Amino acid sequence: MGENGLLHQPNLLPYNRAKLIGVRFMTSTLPVSQARFTLPDHTQLPESDGTFVKNFQEHPQSVLLTDSIYPTLQALHPDGQFCIGQDSGIYWRLIDPPERGAESPDWFYVPNVPPSLDGQFRRSYVLWKEYVAPLIVIEFVSGDGSEERDRTPPRQGTTQVGKFWVYEQAIRVPYYAIYEVAKAQVEVYHLLDNAYQLMQPNAHGRYSIPPIRVELGIWQGCYQNMELPWLRWWDLQGHLLLTGDERAAVEKQRAEYEYQRAEAEKQKRQQLLAKLQALTPEQLAALGIDSELLEF
Repeated sequence: MGENGLLHQPNLLPYNRAKLIGVRFMTSTLPVSQARFTLPDHTQLPESDGTFVKNFQEHPQSVLLTDSIYPTLQALHPDGQFCIGQDSGIYWRLIDPPERGAESPDWFYVPNVPPSLDGQFRRSYVLWKEYVAPLIVIEFVSGDGSEERDRTPPRQGTTQVGKFWVYEQAIRVPYYAIYEVAKAQVEVYHLLDNAYQLMQPNAHGRYSIPPIRVELGIWQGCYQNMELPWLRWWDLQGHLLLTGDERAAVEKQRAEYEYQRAEAEKQKRQQLLAKLQALTPEQLAALGIDSELLEF
């Protein structure tokens, strides 16, 4: 994989080469001649495995991450060529049933790809059609964290593969974050020399993600009426990246401050004018002030 996350070859890792000849999708089987030359795209693969979002915190957490970093990504990509996935499938292998060939991170970002395909939103992200791996993947722990740290490699006779192994060895995501709200902590791994290395936080307890010029860490605060240790972004200067609502609140506060400052200046001028108008023409002349300038 190059520095920009480009996969030189799609990592399909089929367990049975015969499945590539007659891959079964949904209720139909592709003809042998077609299967040899056409791999399924996002419109042909399941967009969900039917599982529930695990708790009421996961959706707002994803929205918080997206909303706050979006202006930063727009600045990095003036052409708009990037996409963000929230609890969406990343297909990395062909297998039956097809949804077993996907991982569904709670949040991920892919640089240098179009935000939609042929005018349609993505049903999933299909590596063998797009080739560019996500730059960062984030998993929210809802159990004991063993699923997110599972390094089990592929084995003959089973379709079970560890999530950690998939991100490290198959998809090869440069940054992998594991967020545990119950412990108010996040672990971040960086892919170096073909293996994930656990990163160390900086003095502020945050992790630098240089390619997108941000830091990732825990912020204790209230979001959507929930006081929790939220996972959030900061810029490299240590400023918290704000959501749209937070930016609007800051702008409203700034406008109110400017209004109050202007009103205070206006009141000072009026008070000074009243004092000057109370002086006699002789007193004004002594001050070098033309009394006619004070007449309205």
